[in-house]
Amino acid sequence: MNVFDRYAPFVQDYIYRSGWQALRSVQNAAGEAIFGTDANVLLTASTASGKTEAAFFPILTVLDEEPSDSVGVLYIAPLKALINDQFGRISDLCEEAAIPVYRWHGDVAQSQKRKLLKHPAGILQITPESLESLLITKHMEMPSLFHDLRFIVIDEIHSLLRGDRGMQTFCLIERLCRAAGCNPRRIGLSATIGNPEAAGEFLSAGSGRKTIIPKFDGGHDVWRLSMEHFFNTPPQAGEDRDIAVEEPVTEEATDTAPKAADPGMAYIFEHTKGKKCLIFTNSREECEAVCQSLRSYCEANHEPDRFLIHHGNLSASYRESAEEEMKDDDSQKSVCATATLELGIDIGRLERAFQIDAPFTVSGFLQRMGRTGRRGDPSEMWFVMREDHPEPRAMLPEMIPWYLLQGIALVQLYIEERFVEPPRTDRLPYSLLYHQTMSTLASCGEMTPAELASRVLPLQPFRRISRDDYRLLLQHLIEIDHISRTENGGLITGLTGERIVNNYKFYAVFQENVEYSVRSGSEELGTIVKPPPVGDKIAIAGKVWAVDEVDHKKHVVLCTQVKGHVPAYFGDVAGDIHTKILERMYGVLSEEKVYPYLMKHAVCRLDDARESFRASGMAGKPMVHLGGKMWALFPWLGSFAFLALERFLKIRCGERLGLKGLTSCRPYYMQFSMQVTEEDFFRIVTEEAAKDFDPLELVYPEEVPVFEKYDEFVPAELTRKGFAYGVLDSAGMKKRVLSWGNSSCRGDAIDE
Repeated sequence: MNVFDRYAPFVQDYIYRSGWQALRSVQNAAGEAIFGTDANVLLTASTASGKTEAAFFPILTVLDEEPSDSVGVLYIAPLKALINDQFGRISDLCEEAAIPVYRWHGDVAQSQKRKLLKHPAGILQITPESLESLLITKHMEMPSLFHDLRFIVIDEIHSLLRGDRGMQTFCLIERLCRAAGCNPRRIGLSATIGNPEAAGEFLSAGSGRKTIIPKFDGGHDVWRLSMEHFFNTPPQAGEDRDIAVEEPVTEEATDTAPKAADPGMAYIFEHTKGKKCLIFTNSREECEAVCQSLRSYCEANHEPDRFLIHHGNLSASYRESAEEEMKDDDSQKSVCATATLELGIDIGRLERAFQIDAPFTVSGFLQRMGRTGRRGDPSEMWFVMREDHPEPRAMLPEMIPWYLLQGIALVQLYIEERFVEPPRTDRLPYSLLYHQTMSTLASCGEMTPAELASRVLPLQPFRRISRDDYRLLLQHLIEIDHISRTENGGLITGLTGERIVNNYKFYAVFQENVEYSVRSGSEELGTIVKPPPVGDKIAIAGKVWAVDEVDHKKHVVLCTQVKGHVPAYFGDVAGDIHTKILERMYGVLSEEKVYPYLMKHAVCRLDDARESFRASGMAGKPMVHLGGKMWALFPWLGSFAFLALERFLKIRCGERLGLKGLTSCRPYYMQFSMQVTEEDFFRIVTEEAAKDFDPLELVYPEEVPVFEKYDEFVPAELTRKGFAYGVLDSAGMKKRVLSWGNSSCRGDAIDE
């Protein structure tokens, strides 16, 4: 098939106007799959490879040849900013064909939404939360809006594969199709899919169609990568050694950091000068601290402020200002950001990305790396790993540079195996079950328990949930007045439930803190949680503010800008780290491999860590004696298997081991004292792991582990069950513990 000839004339004209000499391989492959089959399609290609056009060129051709009688294409994206960014690109493409493009999210004017409702057609761009709102508030409009829906395009689908938000999205797709009586094809787009086949199954679930994953030559990724390590105070690793390091990036990358109070920040300050860069952090607190620090360097050097900030708690004006600045190719400002700039918003030509410490996932690393290297340039990322000097009498675990190891492991896993975290499909999502039950009742009105179950339980994310469990949930919701029985025996939302559903925050299934709006005069700065007392200081928008007034009823903080440095707090939590990453971290310590992207201090810090690893005996077993009755255990397990092991040791083995004072630095190591010998430890834990015990036994007797947003409204019995079977990785934990029973396996610390 000649894909270009198959395109509609207006698409061909757009390609000519854009100056493209030929279609890219992803565009040819996508055209053949979309034109030549009736299947769902998963497009995986690197950032800036033209995936959006690859999907929309054939989709719009089909829409042009046979216009739809309703919205013809539903485009779902995880961020409003991504929708706003794609809106302009798609509108330009559709203008000549008179195919309308609409947006639907909280920042879109009501007049535009009314226009869509009056004349549904063309393309609708929406977030999962706004789609939830649409289904609840405009349920009766679903047939007129979507009865002739042909395609659902899900952008950045990798961001929806491992949590409740992704399952919510696919619940909404199924509900929409049922309500509107349509059967659209699904097109998934992503640059970072680790297991395409598993992701393809996730994409197709409940659609009745298979997924095609086109194969094509995407070319070779070219990276400019460096990784440097800094202690927060002198001296730096290797200052007393003469180490030759290959130059991985540019001449200036081999410079040492300027002498400063914070060498890592000074290094970033110097190497962003005269360039447009992104500086990624792993939390909003760290983002604020980094921006404050870099701005203080500008002030100390009598330079104009050249640092902006972007994270989810900032007001829209601050975020949009940073986005607009990034789109200016001549800009020489840098933006401190969290994952909010990780996804595919077009930020023009970006010269360099920095990553402070290691991200939690290979997927996150690839997305952040992919923000650079557009328009023909290689992708370029500089890792900056920071840690405090260990105390003089620090124990062994504190001598290991965990973030440095994690960063190397992320890079090596992708280079060596092309590993990216797979979808999580083994959950028991009771929190989401509550949410979709309440949403269905709110949108559809009164129905019998059987009718409600027939609408909710068949949704693909709930395939592992029994009717008995659902009956238990409904009975509980009636008891707490989230659902009420009518005189006819039907079910409707109760008064308490209405207060939950009618709050705009109901549309999101991800956890949120109680947020206070922060204002300075008429300027909206953003939001924080747990505001301090009047007179204290807060950090937001990369600046420091004195709190003048706190209105707890209206959740408003009034403040005035002041000088200084204070830490920020937004309620961030650590991410989910996969077991493969921890295993590769063990490999980094145990091998002698030289990684060409490591800079001088990082090379020396890794050499020191490897020496500690060998000298301590960590290379031969997962447990090291710290003195007296104290031990350190290094299980090399991901977050949820590590959590299961903590509980297993305390609950199943604690008494037999005489275990006391177990503390953890998750998911790296545990420290504890015990009354038995090392040999007895391994014998006892492997004996217990070999027993056929229920994962529910790893939940404490009176514990109700609230893990997801709506767990507090779920019966305790189901919350415990969901945590035990859907969160804790008991199988992964048991496999690792049983391997310790074999002394030959224990010699390598990890059983592959």
